[in-house]
Formats: sequence, structure tokens, C-alpha cells
Amino acid sequence: MKVSAICKNLVAAATVAALSGLAVPAQAWEPTKTVEFIVPAGTGGGADQMARAIQGIIVKHNLMKSPMVVINKSGGAGAEGFLDVKGAKGDPHKLIITLSNLFTTPLATGVPFNWRDLTPVKMMALDEFVLWVNADTPYKTAKDYIDACKKMGPGKCKMGGTGSKQEDQIVTAAIEQKTGAKFTYIPFKGGGSVAVQLVGKHIDSSVNNPIEAVAHWRGGKLRPLCVFDTKRLPYKDKMTDTMAWGDIPTCKEGGLDVSYVMLRGIFMAGGVTPDEVAYYVKLLQEVRKTPEWTALMSKGAFNQMSIEGKEYADWVGAAEAEHIKLMKAAGFMAGSK
Repeated sequence: MKVSAICKNLVAAATVAALSGLAVPAQAWEPTKTVEFIVPAGTGGGADQMARAIQGIIVKHNLMKSPMVVINKSGGAGAEGFLDVKGAKGDPHKLIITLSNLFTTPLATGVPFNWRDLTPVKMMALDEFVLWVNADTPYKTAKDYIDACKKMGPGKCKMGGTGSKQEDQIVTAAIEQKTGAKFTYIPFKGGGSVAVQLVGKHIDSSVNNPIEAVAHWRGGKLRPLCVFDTKRLPYKDKMTDTMAWGDIPTCKEGGLDVSYVMLRGIFMAGGVTPDEVAYYVKLLQEVRKTPEWTALMSKGAFNQMSIEGKEYADWVGAAEAEHIKLMKAAGFMAGSK
């Protein structure tokens, strides 16, 4: 058969398909230029480390044709990053990794942003909080430390954290409300800086995420007193000569009845299409299958809960409601005195 005849037959087949209502499958969407991955926090913290780990996994395993660049926009307790993505409505080449400042920043500052301005893509994990002290101190339990702070008097113990009226200070306020202890809260730009300040004894304690302090714990400089979750962590591999993450008691076990976990989730700008969202859901599912991701989860002692779609959006809505309650109780809402 001649080429011209073949072409005529193909055209005829396509015409028949169109007339019969059969559709030729459309090419699935994928990025056509560099994808910006925004971190609404400083460098070295948990969100920054996770974003860079995701980017590194994508590159190593060639999971995306277009390049991805991680950009920190921490100004205004993350408002800079959130407003940047809010302003990119309809742009599928911009992602943002979120932490609790997804709620705390607009609630505390009144900045014109709400998580509903964005498109939920996927919860990657939940991050834990640990009460840390310098390893040179005598404190072995949360109760030891809290009792010592109460004995020293209001404001004598210095708690370091990332930002004001953000998750670290919310946890600190919850400790104060539950125990009657009063801390001087000192904000720093990122979780890495908080850990360094505690190693240097410039503060007395922190509620850092595990991944932000693990290197200093392994180095014998910091001591974990308790984890702010309702049950012990499942990780049994030794992180030091004597302890695994799973050996750290819950704060309730240690005499401090406070619990708190933090979102590590991915969002896109508003106004994107279902196909564009589906692309990134699949991409992040592939990221989670890699050995590098498994190692990150273990190193950082993450709660590995991962959801997407309506379940994810519903979870975020419930978490927002819980943060409103916590921040009202602490007097951290915009306009509070």
C-alpha cells in the first residue's frame, strides 16, 4: 500500500472515531518549565530539609523532566511565601511545603491569606515535637525540668523556638497553661538556629522537631526529655549508643500532659486543573517509594501518615479549627491584647 493510501486510511479512521463519539486519549499534563518549590520558613529547619530532600530524590531518580528549584521565602513568619503562591493563581509550576504557619501566620498577623486560597495536593507526613535540653544539665524527665523552672521563678527559664506566635510558642504556651511554669520565649529564624543556641547554652530548652536536633543528639550535646505525641515513636534503630527514637517517653508519660503534631504537606496555587494536581500527587507518591524517603522518615522520626484529595482537605480544615482554639487560649490571635 502506498504512503498516500495509508494516510487516507488514518484520516478516515480518525473521522469515524470522532463521529462515533470515541476520543483519542489526551496527553497527560506535565510541567513545561522550572518548578518553584517554595519554603515559607528559614534554611535548616524541618520544612527546608524536607523540601530539599524531595527535590534531591526527584533529581536522583529522574522523576520529572523539568527542573525544580527550592526557594526560601520566610519573611513575615512565612507570609512572604504564602502570598507569593496565592498571587500565582492558575500557575501549575509553583509548589509550597507547609507547616503549622499555614494557620498560625494569618491568625496571628491578620495577613490576607487562608489555606483555602491554595490547592491541597498531598500530606507527606506529620512532624513530631520533642522537648530538648542541653546534655550537660541534670534533667532526665520533663517533670524534672518543669519543676526546676517553676522553682527558679517566672521567666527565668528560656525556651527557644522558631518565630513568634508560631507552633513552637504555641506548644510553649500550652506547657505554661498545663503546668503553671512561665518561660521567656526567644524566637529565632529557623529550627537549625534554635538547636545551635541550645547547644551553646544561650537558651535552656527547645521544642524542636526531631530532624532539627538529631545531629546534636547523636553528638552528645542535646538530650530529649519527651515527645509531644499521644504514643511513643515506632522507630527502634539506635540513634545514639543507648537510645532510639522509640525510647523517648511521651510527654504525658513524663508528667507533662501536652500533645502536638505538625503538618508537612504540599499545596499548589489556587485555580489549577485536576490534571495538574494529579501529576504532582503521582510524583509525590513516587518520591515516597524511594529508599531515600524511607531513610528521611527514620532519621527525622516522622509520623508517616499520608493522605490526599478530600481526606487531606478535611484534615487541614480540622487542624485549622484546632489551631484557632489553641491560639485563642494563648492570646495569640490578631487583635488580642
